[in-house]
Amino acid sequence: MNVITIAGGLGRDAELKYLNNGDPICNFSVADSQGRDKGTIWWNCSLFGKRGEALAQYLTKGQSVTVVGSVTEREWQDKEGNKRKSMDVRVSEIALQGGRKDSEPQEERRAAPKPAPVEMDDQDLPF
Repeated sequence: MNVITIAGGLGRDAELKYLNNGDPICNFSVADSQGRDKGTIWWNCSLFGKRGEALAQYLTKGQSVTVVGSVTEREWQDKEGNKRKSMDVRVSEIALQGGRKDSEPQEERRAAPKPAPVEMDDQDLPF
């Protein structure tokens, strides 16, 4: 079995679909930038099962991710009849890097109520 690790940004929002047997599959694409002169490789990724179903809402365009999985090359024909190839990854592990682009600002998340300070005498200290 081959294993690949890809770090990059999502090119589009994830699509959540269901197979005929009802199992969820989350499809998304990851851009792997090879540098200014080398271009970008686009990887079609599929995350199966409950994890894919749960994570689909967080996999939005621009989100940075790192995925680990097995890669396959798929050949197909486009609308004009030209032979095309794509690199597909069946994801086994995924890590979101940073927050969602449309999430609330960090300041608001940190603004959770803090416990009230407890007043103590020096005599209450154990040392």
